[in-house]
Amino acid sequence: MNPDTLPTPPDAHAPVETLYQGRWLTLRQRGRWEYVERNNPGGAVIILAVTPQDRVLFVEQYRVPILQRTIEMPAGLVGDLAEQADEGALIAAARELEEETGYRCGRMDFIHEGPSSSGMSTEMIAFARAWELEKVGPGGGDESEDIIVHEVPRAEAGAWLFARAAEGYSIDPKLFAGLWFLEHGGQAEHITHEM
Repeated sequence: MNPDTLPTPPDAHAPVETLYQGRWLTLRQRGRWEYVERNNPGGAVIILAVTPQDRVLFVEQYRVPILQRTIEMPAGLVGDLAEQADEGALIAAARELEEETGYRCGRMDFIHEGPSSSGMSTEMIAFARAWELEKVGPGGGDESEDIIVHEVPRAEAGAWLFARAAEGYSIDPKLFAGLWFLEHGGQAEHITHEM
């Protein structure tokens, strides 16, 4: 079945109106739909990283929009700074992995890309798999971040996440997709970038 041949809502091609533009996000309206766009066209990337000791890397930080501490996989925006405007997702993934966790990887593979919240945002998120990890620094993020790194045995990762949820942490549901990718691989045709 070709999804391009299926019917679309009547306002799917209505003119786009900008309701508000901020530094990082723009609020738009098309027909009856209100949605946000990131002002960086590169989207975001989530990094699937497992240490040589078979520990999955998670990061913890406080997220102001939801007023909670969250558990996430290392992640970041692609091309969000002027000097990085032309970087690809795999370069951004390697940069964010080292910045947030203190681990450098020898290789980064593209796994999958899809919308972060297709009814609310145009943002696309790529999953990338880091290989050949080596600890080179403390991690913790850049000067605007206060990230705590967690290294969790892969076999215990799901239970660990549910235990953190029971303690009151907000757990990003995309983590469970990430764990599935770690166990089952990604799409058949990987795009590989040697670091």
